[in-house]
Amino acid sequence: MILTGKNYIAGSLSSNGRTTFKGINPSDATELETTFYEATIDETNEAALKAHEAFAIYRKKSGEEKALFLDAIADEILNLGDELITYCSAESGLPIGRITGERGRTMGQLKLFATVLREGSWVDARIDPALPDRQPLPRADIRYMQKPLGAVGVFGASNFPLAFSVAGGDTASALASGCPVVVKGHPSHPGTCEMIAMAINKAAEKTGMPKGVFSMVHGSIEVGMAIVNHPHIKAIGFTGSTKGGIAIFQAANNRDEPIPVYSEMGSTNPVFILPEALKARSEEIAKGLTNSVTLGTGQFCTNPGLVFLNNDENLQNFQKLTAKHFEEAEAGVMLNKGIKSAFDNGIESLASNKLDVKLVAKGKFSSEGFKGSAHLFETTAKSFISKDYFEEENFGPSTISVVADSKEELLTSAKKMKGHLTATLFGTENDLNNYTDLIDVLEQKVGRLIINDFPTGVEVCHAMVHGGPFPATTNSRSTSVGTAAIHRFTRPVCYQNFPENLLPDELKTDNPLGIMRLFNGDYKR
Repeated sequence: MILTGKNYIAGSLSSNGRTTFKGINPSDATELETTFYEATIDETNEAALKAHEAFAIYRKKSGEEKALFLDAIADEILNLGDELITYCSAESGLPIGRITGERGRTMGQLKLFATVLREGSWVDARIDPALPDRQPLPRADIRYMQKPLGAVGVFGASNFPLAFSVAGGDTASALASGCPVVVKGHPSHPGTCEMIAMAINKAAEKTGMPKGVFSMVHGSIEVGMAIVNHPHIKAIGFTGSTKGGIAIFQAANNRDEPIPVYSEMGSTNPVFILPEALKARSEEIAKGLTNSVTLGTGQFCTNPGLVFLNNDENLQNFQKLTAKHFEEAEAGVMLNKGIKSAFDNGIESLASNKLDVKLVAKGKFSSEGFKGSAHLFETTAKSFISKDYFEEENFGPSTISVVADSKEELLTSAKKMKGHLTATLFGTENDLNNYTDLIDVLEQKVGRLIINDFPTGVEVCHAMVHGGPFPATTNSRSTSVGTAAIHRFTRPVCYQNFPENLLPDELKTDNPLGIMRLFNGDYKR
């Protein structure tokens, strides 16, 4: 496969810009061959305009037509074959097995949304028939459903070059909702971005979609902000740093027409190990914690960066076991030079604060490429409660044990926390019954509560919530994983006194699509 390095704008290749860059293999810091062209502002504006024009057509596509499109994207991704896997691994430094699994996840979520579209009930149709004889006033015929917002801007993430990138969850859910997409590819894996763009374009052609339904541009912060600020862009999906997510959120809210921004940002995903579980399962939890912290070299959204424990007779043994596992951990590849540098700076900052923090263990070191070593720190709950910086995410393979002298300190620590994606409790049945007040607190702090399992697996399914209160995200009422993500890119529309022939099929009285609807207060098909 020959990579062009160009931008994909409404089905056409474009390279009008003069600024170029190359991908870098983070395993050994070597430059890859292909030269990529950053989009100009004019090219970016053209992508947004074409998406807006396509919306007039795409928004009217049936659920079956959109489902065929999503299925075709998944099929075309598979048709890229081993070349996608090999190149993506070279750009990201991620192992072949990981990329192969991520391809399956990416295809799976596209096909899951296709299933949702075919079933059709996701539109949340509601019908309140007219009551002309109601006293003292009659009721009009009123009908309601979710409709797509318009063109959506999507920012590809660095850490999942397939599942959270060009054809990732944001793109899949936006296209499923009926919204065209303009993607800003991530510069850490531009060749992978182009391959996936090729697949989406082929799928669009095969299924008769309007050309502007998808565009992908390469570029810097300036290109990203051009997408955010374009008047034809009606929503943003972003996965990345807190700094980047907040900047996009603020820019979107400063527009003449503010738009919703769904930024998934930093999270330290606290883990609470309760007393009886610590005593009974120290070795199991210590090993599992190490694996969860170092999975993907700590570059998942859900790696646990805080571990809360009681200061009892079992603490010292647990810390020794955990330290041993950390010391045995191999250095892992970090996604790019910037992420590696930020992680090293975060480690240095923590280690230098010797009054509040103790370095308990350090994993193996490697100077090859952009590799990061595992780090285990320890502090007290008193220090955590009084200092804010412990809660800040250090993106990479490190975690901080927070030792509490009492249950009250654990509760105070939990109450002090900001928003996170997940919170985990390890406990026996007795532990959990004794700590229901902690569960009550954590329920207000995160999008997903987990018992006796680590948070690093995020299932793509109907019930998943991958979100949480700020600063984990900019909108705590949404999820970026799972089928509920579709509602980020829709809005409710009400139809009053419409004749049957003008109503969408989803709202017609005879229910030609056979979907579940709220009819006069009762759910029925």
